[in-house]
Amino acid sequence: MKDFNAANHIQDLQYFGEFGGVNPSISDSSTYTFLSAKKMFDTFEGNAVGCYLYSRHSSPSNLYLAQALAKMEGTESANVTASGMGAITSTILQLCKSGDHIISSRTIYGGTYAFMKNFLPDFKIETSFVDITDLQKVESAINENTKVIYCESVSNPLLEVADLRELSRIAKKHDLKLVVDNTFSPLSVSPQLLGADVTIHSLTKFINGSSDTVGGVYCGTQEFIDATKNVNSGACMLLGPTMDSLRAASVLKNLRTLHIRMKKHSENAQFLAEKWEHDGLKVKYPGLKSHPQHELYKTMIHQEYGFGGLIALDVETVEKANELMELMQNENLGYLAVSLGFYKTLFSASGTSTSSEIPEDEQKEMGLSPGLIRFSIGLDHDIERTYQKMKMCMEKVGVL
Repeated sequence: MKDFNAANHIQDLQYFGEFGGVNPSISDSSTYTFLSAKKMFDTFEGNAVGCYLYSRHSSPSNLYLAQALAKMEGTESANVTASGMGAITSTILQLCKSGDHIISSRTIYGGTYAFMKNFLPDFKIETSFVDITDLQKVESAINENTKVIYCESVSNPLLEVADLRELSRIAKKHDLKLVVDNTFSPLSVSPQLLGADVTIHSLTKFINGSSDTVGGVYCGTQEFIDATKNVNSGACMLLGPTMDSLRAASVLKNLRTLHIRMKKHSENAQFLAEKWEHDGLKVKYPGLKSHPQHELYKTMIHQEYGFGGLIALDVETVEKANELMELMQNENLGYLAVSLGFYKTLFSASGTSTSSEIPEDEQKEMGLSPGLIRFSIGLDHDIERTYQKMKMCMEKVGVL
């Protein structure tokens, strides 16, 4: 895919601060003044262009970031939220009403799973969880109430790759919306170019990159974004997951280096995955030829950004996983922590952390081993040195 350079689209944006600063000024206001009562009324009605109403609706700082992210994803518009879950819940509740049905990948972030499995049924919204790589099962799960197909470009934590082109074809055939969480693969994958209707990110992760901010975004058509912000019926406006202006300004600054960081995350992850596989470890990484969807993923990505910074390593038991992670942390090889996209490597046993909301029997059915460690590979300058030190830890605990 060489027809779209997301990094160039971001860098082409030019925002000057009101005093000529190279960074746009931060709008540190919760509410905004109007020159007339009529203009205030028109803004509430959605008929005033260029006017700000109240920061829960929008603010200049949030719009700067949203515009940059829309450029990155190649969509008409976007809206930023206070968390990734804020983006997910706002999107789903805008698209689905009581009596509706969702088809979701069975391997998704635990918080998303819990929202669909435990929260939405109280609103009479049901979800069928399927193997998203089995297109026949996806289409067979569609019924007369289905409104959404939901998946992650690369699934958390098993790193399964969704065939977004084919899922889009199925969605369009049945007049459904394809919603894609692209948190694991910013810049590498552009879901909108592959047919997605809405693209979601947790800005907390790679896009911000410094583990100091929680945030989210959903990107789509201008019509959809406007609908979510409608003062009478917009899910995001009424639920209120508003990103703070100071945080939006911070994420926007970090976004400028995303293209550099993603290349290094992917380069380091590819190196470690190949080494670990050669050592005989049970490793899953989309950049490996042994990955079931490796060839598919090659056709989906912008190859200069690589196959991503996440690796799944299965050491069979949670006891062995915990022992290894604690030793690696003690050796300053990374942190035993959830989340991802940090400059240091982060690792966690998914079954007892970020996927713990999924019952053990379902984890087993989907192939999530209790000893699976999800690695978010950092920006280490000397990755050979990192590998050698990790290998010593693995030998010490008996993984190698």
